Amino acid sequence: MYGWIWRHLPGSLGVRLLTALVLVAGAGTVLWYAVFPLLEPAVTLDEVTVRK
Repeated sequence: MYGWIWRHLPGSLGVRLLTALVLVAGAGTVLWYAVFPLLEPAVTLDEVTVRK
């Protein structure tokens, strides 16, 4: 999959690296500000139950 994305990025090596960096930063931003807040109520990390 990553090879397919890399082959379809336009430009020289520098432009490809910059475009890949922007894509990764954009995906991280979308996850951080949109996806993770939606999932937070479903994932309770504060409530831990330990059984013996």
